[in-house]
Amino acid sequence: MVKSSTLLGLLSGAIFGLGLAVSGMADPARVRGFLDVFGAFDPTLAFVMIGALAPMAIAWRVMRRLERPLAAESFDLPPTSPIDVRLVSGAAIFGLGWGVAGLCPGPALADLALAPLAVAPFVAAMALGMVLQRLTAQKM
Repeated sequence: MVKSSTLLGLLSGAIFGLGLAVSGMADPARVRGFLDVFGAFDPTLAFVMIGALAPMAIAWRVMRRLERPLAAESFDLPPTSPIDVRLVSGAAIFGLGWGVAGLCPGPALADLALAPLAVAPFVAAMALGMVLQRLTAQKM
């Protein structure tokens, strides 16, 4: 039998992917238009991002009051880390990739269901980048 946390994760991921597709966040042309501030700027994705903040703020407050999550033994929150060269360079690489390709990891995975041949090279490069990051992080 499948664990309830696995089903909940699958359902959450499916809803997230559907939201990315419906909102236009999975459309590279729309993302590039949003990031092209000095050209053909398309501000519609700002409404998507702002609209995501309200439910997340509520969810965060609710989560802080819970002793444990509904489908797990404990919360798995990332540790707070200082702003350092590694964080800033990673953010810069992420932003550069997002601006050039018009994709970031979430929308790229959602696009695998919509246009697998078009997005597969990006997902492969993303996976290679993750492997290289782990290999170089172990040496530091």
